[in-house]
Amino acid sequence: MPSHLDATVLDNAAWHALSGPHAAFAEGDGLARRYHPDVAPFVAVRTWDDPRVWASLSDLVGPGAQIGLSGDIPEFPDGWQELWRGEGVQLVETGSLHPVPDAEAVLLGEGDVPEMLALVERNKPGPFLPRTHELGRYVGIRRDGRLVAMAGERLRLPGWTEISAVSTDDAYRRQGFASRLVLDVAFHIQQRGDRALMHAAATNVTAIAAYERLGFARRGLTTFAGVQLP
Repeated sequence: MPSHLDATVLDNAAWHALSGPHAAFAEGDGLARRYHPDVAPFVAVRTWDDPRVWASLSDLVGPGAQIGLSGDIPEFPDGWQELWRGEGVQLVETGSLHPVPDAEAVLLGEGDVPEMLALVERNKPGPFLPRTHELGRYVGIRRDGRLVAMAGERLRLPGWTEISAVSTDDAYRRQGFASRLVLDVAFHIQQRGDRALMHAAATNVTAIAAYERLGFARRGLTTFAGVQLP
């Protein structure tokens, strides 16, 4: 890893995206921020060590709202109800990753959103909303004019870009489309001077193993939780 690259930002990736390269998509203040609701569902805080963060979160999303949080989440205050909790794996590129552009990868944009949303709904790779494609470069592979695989850039923070929404239609699995698109997205990330990272549910051992074969390595675990405000 280049000596100038700060990996500590990965410990609070959403915050460093919202307060850095993705600030134009952010709502909030110096303690709590979120993406515009039609862009991404992520809410992030600068630090849990400041007790004012709970009030800032409440002001940001409003009473009774349901939000998702990540990181080393402390105990919730009275009246805040935890809805679910799970573990995720963060992976980062290594020297074994050899990205390459894919000749069949086509750029996806606003006109492709209905197909992108439908593909994500069928495959459940993680949150993808009507404006998520605005966060970075999204590409896909088509067969007979139909979008059958996609991947793209989601969180972007200083020095790093997350590869996300990796999806392949059931009828086209085991043909290498997902791997090809991940390598294509990673190629363009590296061309920009960033390094690639990914996230996966800790229970999704198949996807994690596939990413490791491509040249990603596990950096650590992160906690995800859903909570409803008073």
